[in-house]
Amino acid sequence: MKSSSKVRFLIAAFDTFLVVLGISLAIIIKYGFSLKKLLLVDIWTASVFLLIWMSVSHFSKKFRIGESVGLGAMIRSILSANFIILGLLSILIFSFRFMEYSRFMVLGSVFIVTILELVFGVIYHSVLHSDFLMEWIGPDAFHPSAFNGNGNHRNPDYPSGRFIKENGSLRKAIINESGDEASFWIMDQLDIRDPNTLLLATTTRFNVENQPDDYFTGIVNLKRINDIQRINKFFEIVNEKLPLGGIFIGCGETYALRKFRILHKYPPVLNYLIYINDFLFKRVLPKIKLTNKIYFLITRGKNRVISRTEILGRLYCCGFEVAEEKNIGSLLYWKTRKIRTPFYDYHPTYGPLIRLRRIGKNNREFNVFKLRTMHAYAEYVQGYVFDSNKLDEGGKFKNDFRVTTLGRVFRKFWLDELPMLFNLMKGDMKIVGVRPLSKQYFNLYSGDLQKKRIQFKPGLIPPYYAQYPTPKDLSEIQANEHKYLSEYEKHPFRTDVRYFFKAMHNIFFKRARSK
Repeated sequence: MKSSSKVRFLIAAFDTFLVVLGISLAIIIKYGFSLKKLLLVDIWTASVFLLIWMSVSHFSKKFRIGESVGLGAMIRSILSANFIILGLLSILIFSFRFMEYSRFMVLGSVFIVTILELVFGVIYHSVLHSDFLMEWIGPDAFHPSAFNGNGNHRNPDYPSGRFIKENGSLRKAIINESGDEASFWIMDQLDIRDPNTLLLATTTRFNVENQPDDYFTGIVNLKRINDIQRINKFFEIVNEKLPLGGIFIGCGETYALRKFRILHKYPPVLNYLIYINDFLFKRVLPKIKLTNKIYFLITRGKNRVISRTEILGRLYCCGFEVAEEKNIGSLLYWKTRKIRTPFYDYHPTYGPLIRLRRIGKNNREFNVFKLRTMHAYAEYVQGYVFDSNKLDEGGKFKNDFRVTTLGRVFRKFWLDELPMLFNLMKGDMKIVGVRPLSKQYFNLYSGDLQKKRIQFKPGLIPPYYAQYPTPKDLSEIQANEHKYLSEYEKHPFRTDVRYFFKAMHNIFFKRARSK
């Protein structure tokens, strides 16, 4: 039996004792301390009560609280399971008169057992997270050097389920947690037997914060980040524990992999109903400012939907660069390398209206307003996309996975650029002009064109739409912009009018479109 199964069995056995104790206390409260009443209690009634209690507890996964590190999650698990139990018992007793059991005995027993479960649950949780326990066992108990020559943990009495700890080899422990293919991939990327490698299976940063500083050169976490409440904070602490060049390996379920899993797991029609519900509740609600706090209050951030772009963007934001990534099963695994300290972006954009930092006149950075066409944290992955895919025709990134499905429609009809009219009214931009660029994209331009660009305001309608066919690569775009800026420098008004009408003709009559 696995260690986690043993923990659940022990919790179930202890819960059985609490149920019996709760029934006994209810009898004592109602009839007084009478051994006769205790012995005469209907064994059949008590057995049905216990059967319903244990069945609901099992199927609601209440006995898995031993593997949870969240106090709130544990309390919610107990209360929700016991509410269902109370409902079933009430139906049996009051509707079907199935048991000769008073209302006080039903309500009293459920209430008493619930109180007992909460009290012992809090005690159990407190012991697991006590500073005394951590100091007594020591942080070194959880990385490969804490295993003896046979691969057995030196301290087998430490509670299971928080760190990879198995009475066997490290390889077997990783396989049990992540499967064969993932374990082989991880071991190809990093030497897990290196004493400076920290091996974790955790969803809380507490387990990373308590590790020694300036010790580990590699950290592996086998739990998916979808269940981490504050992902960036978790990544930032991992960054703090690693030196420059240190390796961090982790995993997460991407939006695309989740969609594939749901649509192939359930039968037709039902699968799309489940997918739509999952998308709205776990993808849309967390991104809306009005519902964000309610969503996290209910779910604590567990099992949320995250796109590949957001996962990689958060990693780059927190000081890592992606060295390798691979889809294994329903999870995306990554190997990253620490390249700097985190940016500590406390105000990332999630909503439909976004602000993008762009370079304008006199090399001044300003915010460009647009409708969102990319996943969150897309700006941090721009360099990675360029290195991986280069540029497509028209100067756009080739196979840009950062763009959403709806975003492609917005871009095709320029709907995403409507909020830029506000920049026009503010005076940051003009109607015709070179596009405002990010630092990453701006640095791809030649030095001469960079100097020429920052002499003038950027525009809403780029000059390359006045050329047909439109430029196909970055060099052609630069040639087009250089020609426009040279003409604009001599005759500003006349040049913009001519380029405007040419661009409109190509857009409406020759179907020039943005990707």
